[in-house]
Formats: sequence, C-alpha cells, structure tokens
Amino acid sequence: MEDTYHLEDYEEDILSHPSRKNTIHILTLDSILANDVYERIHNDERMKYYQLIKPRKTEIHEAVTEIDNMATDTVLSRLLIIDVRRATLPKLQRAYNKVVGYNRRDLNKLCHIILIGDGPWDLFHAGKTLDVFVPHIATHRVDYHPAVFFYDPFLHYEHSEIERAGVDDEFVLPDKIPRRLVQYFKKDEDMRVDKIRHYFRAIDKPDEVCKKRRKKLRNLYKKRIAEQFPHHKDQLKAWLSRKGIRLASEKLHLYPLFFEDWVYNLMQKAVQS
Repeated sequence: MEDTYHLEDYEEDILSHPSRKNTIHILTLDSILANDVYERIHNDERMKYYQLIKPRKTEIHEAVTEIDNMATDTVLSRLLIIDVRRATLPKLQRAYNKVVGYNRRDLNKLCHIILIGDGPWDLFHAGKTLDVFVPHIATHRVDYHPAVFFYDPFLHYEHSEIERAGVDDEFVLPDKIPRRLVQYFKKDEDMRVDKIRHYFRAIDKPDEVCKKRRKKLRNLYKKRIAEQFPHHKDQLKAWLSRKGIRLASEKLHLYPLFFEDWVYNLMQKAVQS
C-alpha cells in the first residue's frame, strides 16, 4: 500500500482477537453502496440479526475520519466489507492500513475480508482481455488478503464518463450510472445509481419479482461482458456463477451476484474457526 503508514507501524497491535461477534463492518465513503450492502444483508433471513456497522457521515472529509476511527473496533467483527474503488482508495489508505494491521493475525481464520471495487483503469482498452484483472486483483490480495473480490460494473467509470470538477470544487462521488450502461435502461443521462441499486435490490417486493430482477441483472451483465470481451465467451458462465471466474491465480466475482451467499458462508466459516 502506498502510504506513509505501513503494517509495521502496527506490530504491537498484531494480536489475535478471538472474542469476535456476529458483527460486520462496511467501510466505504459511498453511502449508496453502504446502504445497498446493509439492506441486502439485513433483509436476508439468515443474517437479519447480525450487527451491521457502516459510516454515518456523508460528507467526504468527515466520513474519512469516521472510518479511520473505526479501525480499532473492527477487531470485534467477523467480516469486513471494504470498498477499494480507485477514486476513493487514496483517501482511505491510512485507515485501511490500520484495519488490516489490527486484524492481520486473524485474517481468513477468525475474520474475513470481502472487497468491492472497480476494475483497472485500462479495463476496456487492453485488447479485450480479462487478464488485465490479474495484476489488479493481485495487488489487492497482497494488501488485504481478501477471501473474495467483487467487481461492480456500476462503480467502474472510464475517464470519459467522469465529470471533471474545478480545482476548487469539493471531491464528490458520481451519483449517475456510467454512461456506457444507460442504454440498457432508459435513455436517460440522469439515471441515478441509488435508483438502480434499489431496483435490483427489490427487498420490498415479492419473491417472484426479486427473482425476475436478479435474472434481469444477470442477463445485463452477460450481454455487456459478451460485447466487451468477445473472446472470453467460454469463461462467461463461470464469471456469472457463485464460484466466480479464475484468472491465473486470482478469482473474480460480480457484485451483487451471490453476494449474500458469500457473506453468510464467510460468517459461518469464521464462527467455526
């Protein structure tokens, strides 16, 4: 991790913390993503009584400080869900270093990490190959030792899809979906991320509607991937499955497909350890 803080700075804190609870920390500056993760877990009957902790602050600077202050409390959690998108990672690097440092001894035993992020900056300009994900995920594996990495297409913005702010403007996260995805919904440049996440989450809908929307999202991903990576059609089925796709020594999943299953299984695994 590129920061003035390193894991060595927390050597005195690298202890085992066996008194962990059915608690999940959700670490992100994106309140829309935090709510989506929270609602998906909370409304799953298997996990409705888990304690879910997410940042309360919505202003970026205050949220960064809040997450930094959460680091010591993460030693009570069995699962850490961390947003590692490129846009906000530099702002949270110090806090994430602390989180990994405090939990280092227990990772993949008493405590697990799920990463949610975008892809590498050259994802759509690398000869239409999925192998561009390999060094991207490998870096995260070295830094965080995650149990699983979820790529979220709704977090991935190309340079041409980002509205440039002025030098004096405050940093803000995009609240519109990437332009390349607008065509799959309404022809509306103002299509908001929160509306899309709420639609596919469908927690307030009957089971039949939930299943239809999950299928619709899966089909959207399938179509988009087939168009963007035509030489990887044989791997498409694996990427859309619960097990995910293996690229070299790395595995890749699509958020939020089977996300709740992964959360539940990792929590159970932590309890059994």
